[in-house]
Amino acid sequence: MHTNISLRNAGIIAGAAAIFAFLFGMIITASIPSFANRGEASPEQNPAMALVSRGGESPFAIVAEEVSPAVANISAERTVTSTFPGFEWRFEGPLDDLFKDFFRGTPRSEQKTQTLGSGFFISEDGYLVTNYHVIRGASDIVVKLTNKQEFRGDEVKIVGTDSRTDIALLKIDNGDKLPYLEFGDSEKVKVGDWAIAFGNPFHLEGTVTVGVISAKGRAGIVLPEGPDFQSFLQTDAAINPGNSGGPLVNIQGKVIGISTAITSPSGGNVGIGFAIPAHLARSVIEELRTKGKVTRGYLGVYLQEITEDLKDAMDLPTLEGVLISEVVDNTPASRAGVKAGDVVTEFDGKNVNDLASFKIMVASTAIGKSVKVKIFRAGKSKELTVKIDEMPETVAAAAEVPDEEYELGLQVIDISDPRAERFEPKSTGGVVVISIKSGTPADQAGFQVGDLILGIGGNEISNIAKYRAAVKGLKQGKPVIFHVQRGERKLYIAMTP
Repeated sequence: MHTNISLRNAGIIAGAAAIFAFLFGMIITASIPSFANRGEASPEQNPAMALVSRGGESPFAIVAEEVSPAVANISAERTVTSTFPGFEWRFEGPLDDLFKDFFRGTPRSEQKTQTLGSGFFISEDGYLVTNYHVIRGASDIVVKLTNKQEFRGDEVKIVGTDSRTDIALLKIDNGDKLPYLEFGDSEKVKVGDWAIAFGNPFHLEGTVTVGVISAKGRAGIVLPEGPDFQSFLQTDAAINPGNSGGPLVNIQGKVIGISTAITSPSGGNVGIGFAIPAHLARSVIEELRTKGKVTRGYLGVYLQEITEDLKDAMDLPTLEGVLISEVVDNTPASRAGVKAGDVVTEFDGKNVNDLASFKIMVASTAIGKSVKVKIFRAGKSKELTVKIDEMPETVAAAAEVPDEEYELGLQVIDISDPRAERFEPKSTGGVVVISIKSGTPADQAGFQVGDLILGIGGNEISNIAKYRAAVKGLKQGKPVIFHVQRGERKLYIAMTP
């Protein structure tokens, strides 16, 4: 159907369009880039800038020009164990089990492999931020800038790493003053704000992609490399393998996040990428810079999200807060009188909305600080005082899997670990598989993420300590039976270490 528009109506439409364009230009004008590499200027000193300048240049081009020199390509070499030398095949399809049976038990060999990621400088004296999983286990790290300058060997030092947030801090020691970026305020970022990602996807150096902030505070994302402290910014700016560790910046060129992961059925970008927010990264980076490690506050509880069913059954007023499912003996929580079944509604003067944000609240609290904790118990509010301890090493290291666990290609956690809740395990004991390395004995045997390991050989597996002891006792080349629960059914899986 063809619709005619009168000249009068056309004039009205044109006028409205002109007003809209003027207002849109004013909005963009308010977002004038400012960077760490150039002197700060007051708004009066910066010329007005529309979405596209008279010369046809967009503000994204200006951001790219200023940010790119501070972004690095990071390649890291590590040694991996391969079951079938020369191949890292992952069989999928109707003949999957046949191929796995055929290649099970073939000789294993060590091979060199290279990971590719991104990073960015945060100071002119060479402090460089990236993801921990980019440099994990690396024997040789090479840092390359857009001007082709390279740093390697003794020039690249690992200052500190934190697996629980997937952050690593490196230091380039060559005496040069290097371009760097400043952090912005990620807590003020709004859904719909511009988001610009920099990095080196698929070995394509100096790539810039543009999108918006799609959501904030994303948590509960199952990732093979962690991290378990999650409050991601979600963006539709294209993020692909190789972008890990690169900066996600705003229209002013300030870093609002560190690109870390994607959700994708194909392994490529589908418009759902995740970045560690700047406000979480900054405190971790500062501790790594000053101490070489991160210390975290510890309460000593296991937590659950509050569902509609729990709310109704426990007669809770709202869905806000977190439920204490278990209190560990001789911890700050037990000493303060916290009990299983309590609902934490406020911590240190801040409202508690969900499990992920509460974990970060506790972890970021100073060791030894006494905080007020409001709980809801038996229909009444109550206030307790808790003195925060330092998170024990065994708990702090829970997100980082010891190398010996990778011998079988499995990454597992205790069933009591809060990260296991998303798999809805059907047992009170065992360990949950949260990651499987491709091409390993576990992968070839047919293990799946979410499997609950109940037994190994004749050993009952009730926790991760018994799992480690059983794995340590396995003999190379001798098949062993794993008793596994998968969903509603139990099954046996044979594996040859």
